[in-house]
Amino acid sequence: MRYVALFIILLLFWLLITFSLTIENVIVGAVAALLTTALFGKFFRHNLIKFLQPQRYFWALVYLFVFTWECVKANFDVAYRVIHPAMPIKPGIVRVKLNLKTEIGKTILANSITMTPGTISVDLIDDELYVHWIYVSSMDPEVYSQKIAGRFENYIKKIFE
Repeated sequence: MRYVALFIILLLFWLLITFSLTIENVIVGAVAALLTTALFGKFFRHNLIKFLQPQRYFWALVYLFVFTWECVKANFDVAYRVIHPAMPIKPGIVRVKLNLKTEIGKTILANSITMTPGTISVDLIDDELYVHWIYVSSMDPEVYSQKIAGRFENYIKKIFE
C-alpha cells in the first residue's frame, strides 16, 4: 500500500512542478516515480493514516508562512548587524533542548534553524540541538531555546507527531 501511495504522490508532484499534461511528460513522470518508488519505497512512512490527515497539511501551510516571516525578520537582523559600524555580534554555540519525538521532526527543525539567517545547526544529539547563533542574547537556556526553536517546534509537532 505504501508503495502505491508513494508512486501516486511522486507522480502528482512531477505533474505539479512540470505543469504539463502531455503524454510524453506523463510517461516520463511515471517512469521517474516508478524508479524512485522502487529504490526508496522502503523508507517511506509506515503509518499512512497520519499521512492522510488533512489537518497536518493545514499546519504545514501555516508553518510555511511562519517560517517565511521568521526568515524575513532574521534577514533584516543580520543586515543590520553587517551594516552597523560597531558590528554588534556576540556569537556562540547554545544547546537547545528539544521536545520533539520523531526523527523527521528533529531534522526539519534543525534544517529550518539552519535556513534562518544568523543561526546554524551544528549537531543533534538525542534531544539536544547545538546551534551556532550570531548574537547570543541570553545565557538562560529557557530564553534562548524559546527564541531559537520555540517559533517552529509547536508547528512541527502538529505536522509530524
